[in-house]
Amino acid sequence: MTSQSNAILGILELDEGLSPDHCFPPREGSLVDPATFGRPIITEMVEGALAEVVIRGDASLEGACVAAAGRLVERGASVIAADCGFLIRHQAAISAAVDVPVVTSSLLLIPTLLRQLAPGKKLAVLTADSRHCSQDLLGIQHADRRERVVVGGIESGVYTRNALARPFVRTDVDQIEHEVGDCIARLRAQHPEIAMLLFECTGFPIVAKALRRKTGLPIYDITDLCKLTLATVVGPSGVKRFDKIGEGF
Repeated sequence: MTSQSNAILGILELDEGLSPDHCFPPREGSLVDPATFGRPIITEMVEGALAEVVIRGDASLEGACVAAAGRLVERGASVIAADCGFLIRHQAAISAAVDVPVVTSSLLLIPTLLRQLAPGKKLAVLTADSRHCSQDLLGIQHADRRERVVVGGIESGVYTRNALARPFVRTDVDQIEHEVGDCIARLRAQHPEIAMLLFECTGFPIVAKALRRKTGLPIYDITDLCKLTLATVVGPSGVKRFDKIGEGF
């Protein structure tokens, strides 16, 4: 779904240790690819947001997240997203500070996705690091619903090691597909009730299409949430500038 409004997507970006002259071009289907949404996007780096700091949940980042979101709104952003799903920890603070919709993570979709499934079916959440994707990030209050969410990660793989490197190292798409696909296979073997997948990591949307074909399961990610949100708002008529952007985590 591509929004037909003129809304601008603003993205809170991690500090990947890359100079402006060495940023990677966006990959097809990624959160930071303007073609994913049929529109330009703008970004602001969150000061101190190293990948390892964001993943482990350093509370000191909250002020920097709010400040970066404010800069995005000043530049014309109609919707604010984040280039790492673990920034959901700061969802409440960011949304309280700005007057535009804030969608920091695909994890916000979990309650809705569970209601799409039959009671006996499960939702699998795929993350770059399952050790830090704790229950408090899932937005589920009832224990019976929590039991229907399975979390799996690729923290021991090449992708996560590269993403934690400074400067950031880009992982081949085939390697990402292999690691995420293997994780899905392991989860499905342990939990045959899995009927839907949700990608927490913002680096995974580039392999979503291929893995939908391979698994035959519905897969949601941050780009789906952003498209939905962009389609509901009307923004300004132009964008002040394009940014050179990297890749999420």
